[in-house]
Amino acid sequence: MFTFLASGKLARMTPFISVSRLSKTYATGFKALAEVDLGIERGEILALLGPNGAGKTTLISIVCGLVTPSSGTVTVDGHDIITDYRKTRSMIGLVPQELTTDAFETVWDTVSFSRGLFGYAPNPAHIEKILRDLSLWDKKGSRIKELSGGMKRRVMIAKALSHEPKVLFLDEPTAGVDVNLRKDMWDLIRALRESGVTIILTTHYIEEAESIADRIGVINKGRIVLVEDKAVLMQKLGTKQLIMDLQHPLAAIPPALSAYDLSLASNGAQLVYTYDAGKETTGITELLADLGRAGIQFKDLKTDQSSLEDIFVTLVKEPA
Repeated sequence: MFTFLASGKLARMTPFISVSRLSKTYATGFKALAEVDLGIERGEILALLGPNGAGKTTLISIVCGLVTPSSGTVTVDGHDIITDYRKTRSMIGLVPQELTTDAFETVWDTVSFSRGLFGYAPNPAHIEKILRDLSLWDKKGSRIKELSGGMKRRVMIAKALSHEPKVLFLDEPTAGVDVNLRKDMWDLIRALRESGVTIILTTHYIEEAESIADRIGVINKGRIVLVEDKAVLMQKLGTKQLIMDLQHPLAAIPPALSAYDLSLASNGAQLVYTYDAGKETTGITELLADLGRAGIQFKDLKTDQSSLEDIFVTLVKEPA
């Protein structure tokens, strides 16, 4: 991001969260993070994707001050997470994967107590708003142990929001939550973003990232593989396919068509052409002409776009 100086020149603004050359090696020798660089802008939603053990939770834990890095620096709004721990921690809300609430406390008490832990004065109106936004208001007097897993997850989010953080980390926020509740939570996350909250979420639900994220980050084996605007990522790495239903199945692709990226599907009843939609020419016109010359007839055709899941699998796939 850039801003204009008084001189009229452009100067790069520091990201709201800045991670520089961050590494973490545990006592066992396991290297969870390796030279991670990441910049997150104020008021954006960044979805962090990666397989199990990729380093997602370690990265979040370091930024939140729960794990000490081996090397590197992290700042939040210009404040170092180690030398200015209290300031940075007060700006951050964290929803961990584990459900760690006191089972015998009521919903109201546990959320209110969480606000007090950060030194904030009681604000019943704010707590009420959070509980209503999370569809927890009718459960405010219920003990945590009486709630379903999905409701407990909502209480964890309410606790994280109790002290009005500027940054919200959501580590698998909708794990174990049914589809309807998940969509409600997506709406809440979007509303928080609109209010200026910076949101970083890890998720195993690819559709979650595709639905609500502004940018997608992919981490694998402790390294950031890619961070890109969602739409740009889909355009850059997403491929399209032209799928042709053939009049007569093929046993093999004729040698005359070997110049095209073709494959057979549905026991030879479909011919699939993979192409880059971003290129100046797709080659479809030439392919259709060559199919006619080869005597191959089709009765229907359709196109299909690579999904974010396809792209993710490609990025983290082990080399052959």
